[in-house]
Amino acid sequence: MKCQQILVNWKRVLHFMLLLIASFFLVSCSSSPVPKSSMDNICEIFAHDSDWREAAEKSYRKWGTPPWTLLAIVYQESTFQHNARPDMDYFLFIPTGRPTSAYGYAQAVDGTWEEYKRKTGNSWADRDDIYDALDFIGWYNHQSAVRSKVSKRNAYQIYLAYHEGHGGYNRRTYTKKPWLMRTARVVQKRAVKFMKQYQTCR
Repeated sequence: MKCQQILVNWKRVLHFMLLLIASFFLVSCSSSPVPKSSMDNICEIFAHDSDWREAAEKSYRKWGTPPWTLLAIVYQESTFQHNARPDMDYFLFIPTGRPTSAYGYAQAVDGTWEEYKRKTGNSWADRDDIYDALDFIGWYNHQSAVRSKVSKRNAYQIYLAYHEGHGGYNRRTYTKKPWLMRTARVVQKRAVKFMKQYQTCR
């Protein structure tokens, strides 16, 4: 009986240690929230948490979308919030669900995220991890370059393709959405601003 109790205690200790290690790993993989005061300056974002720079430049080397465009898209999609998602819809006071399954830094929807994981082999990717989110944006923009002949350095067009999907972009669905074209111009303007700042970052 005494040996059995010792075995149970060791199992509890081992379980606790595994949980502790898993928690540490998850925290170490997460980037810290970007302060609102730093969101308009890419150098301050990088200085706040080096993971942002490392993740952006890693995606750039792999897929070809510049860091300033990647972060301009993240700013527009989630304002750097790891758990961002569309607002809940309501009927009277009753919640009826969210308009889409978009989630995380990149606001990737379930289906496209699963396609990304399947095609890249990144099966453990999380939408609230900045490395995975920026890799996803880079991958998706690469598909836009291939399928829709969009330049990865043209933030205006790359955002329209990101928002509308390749089929929608090729059908020019954005031309019926003046608000979206205005938003794409905002993304382009911010990408240019980030690019100029990036050139001065240490």
